[in-house]
Amino acid sequence: MSIKFVYGSVTAPKGFVASGVHCGIRKNKNKRDLALIYCEKPCTAAAIYTTNLVKSAPILVTRANLENGTAQAVICNSGNANTCNSDGVAVAEKTCALVAKALNIDEKDVIVGSTGVIGQKLPIEPIANSIPELVSALSKEGATNAAEAIMTTDLVKKEYAVETEIGGKTVYIGGIAKGSGMIHPNMATMLCFITTDAAISADMLKIAVKTVADKSFNMVSVDGDTSTNDTLAVMASGLAGNAEITEQNEDYNIFVEALTILCRKLSKEMAKDGEGASKLLVCKVSGAKTEKDAKGVAKSVVCSSLLKAAMFGSDANWGRVLCAIGYSGCDVDINKVDVSFASKAGKVDVCKNGAGIDFSEELAKTVLTEDEIDIVVELNDGNGVAEAYGCDLTYEYVKINGDYRS
Repeated sequence: MSIKFVYGSVTAPKGFVASGVHCGIRKNKNKRDLALIYCEKPCTAAAIYTTNLVKSAPILVTRANLENGTAQAVICNSGNANTCNSDGVAVAEKTCALVAKALNIDEKDVIVGSTGVIGQKLPIEPIANSIPELVSALSKEGATNAAEAIMTTDLVKKEYAVETEIGGKTVYIGGIAKGSGMIHPNMATMLCFITTDAAISADMLKIAVKTVADKSFNMVSVDGDTSTNDTLAVMASGLAGNAEITEQNEDYNIFVEALTILCRKLSKEMAKDGEGASKLLVCKVSGAKTEKDAKGVAKSVVCSSLLKAAMFGSDANWGRVLCAIGYSGCDVDINKVDVSFASKAGKVDVCKNGAGIDFSEELAKTVLTEDEIDIVVELNDGNGVAEAYGCDLTYEYVKINGDYRS
């Protein structure tokens, strides 16, 4: 099975075009704030959402629209989350209706998303006035503009595509994502929109999306806060021409593997672009009794504020790793745990069988000064493995979130 990254993102798969414009929700006219993704035909579609009890109006509308498992367009604004507003659902529904009319599609076939400040009413006028421009700008080259338009405090655009072969047909999967703060998903992502030209049933797509999220986006934490707007939505056009995937067979497994590779790449980019972050942290756990235990340990480590602060200071304070493992709630024999830190500058072993060992502080400092750090945890108690993605905790994080609304 060959899976490789290729140029592009949501317009790499057959049938999809995209665009992104500045509509006026953001005061800064140099920032795009409205994105559109459109497919020439109705797609099978599936999505998962935040587990936060406070959910944005777009999630409520999208969830209702996707009950039939089909969609043909995605529209998403940045700068305003459309959450906790008395007219939020009406605004989200109106947005879908405006897009549907302009594209001549069913308004129930529109996925709607929002991101930005919570609790401020979202005016419909900027969106309504910009729909014609947004639709006329649709193109294969418009994916980058769409990726930019869903950014909030993100410093870099997150867009990738992969290519694989299913049933003798070339299949593409592309995605754009946003997320750099308020990221601690639990059964969802921040905002991520994925397209594919694979032919797959809505039921199988729903299973695939949940499976992949659990191995990628659900393993990301920037700051421990679960957003009210987290959404991962996937549309499949079927234009690749493969036999439709209707069961969990070999074709399904290839699709899931390709989707996992794409989503893990986007996950790492989110963690690396965490608000104020200077380092990407990847906790690699092996030897767990179960995969569930491996996931729990890895997530606990990258969520530790004390460890994140230590990584910012390039301090090999491995005791904070053990501490995070200890309160993870997972089935772990702490007396079997080995810990190492690694980066492109080298690797340093710091803990063996749950106890400290002699190591070079100078080497450790060199390893931890790099901008991508692996925290390697061997539990020596089984075959369970997992990875989790996070970032260091810097002064800049507090600064960004101290004046976010301004």
